[in-house]
Amino acid sequence: MAKRVMIVDDSRMVYLQMKNLLEETEYEVAAYCRSGEEAVEQYGQVSPDLVTMDIIMPGMDGLETTQAILEDHPDARIIMVSSLAYEETFDTAKEIGAKGFIDKPFEKERLLEVFRAALEE
Repeated sequence: MAKRVMIVDDSRMVYLQMKNLLEETEYEVAAYCRSGEEAVEQYGQVSPDLVTMDIIMPGMDGLETTQAILEDHPDARIIMVSSLAYEETFDTAKEIGAKGFIDKPFEKERLLEVFRAALEE
């Protein structure tokens, strides 16, 4: 059975790239949210196995969104995705409860490796 992934990113291009990379893998895109607010609203309905969370978005950023989801769903497995990989941002995300990190642009093998690690944790 495929693992369900919720992609949270304000860039449709990133969504399409990730969707293409996940084709013919054990993962399926269960939902795509363009904002943190939308992700918080939809998480409970979608119940994904994994969430990929862009850090920089208009409105609620990825850190705020991650914190909000984890408050209501402490078992959520969220992977932070960003092209701006600052050490302090990753430290903050880890403190909040993020299960992994991946830099944009991402490659299929690295993406799958981070997904597997997050699910095993």
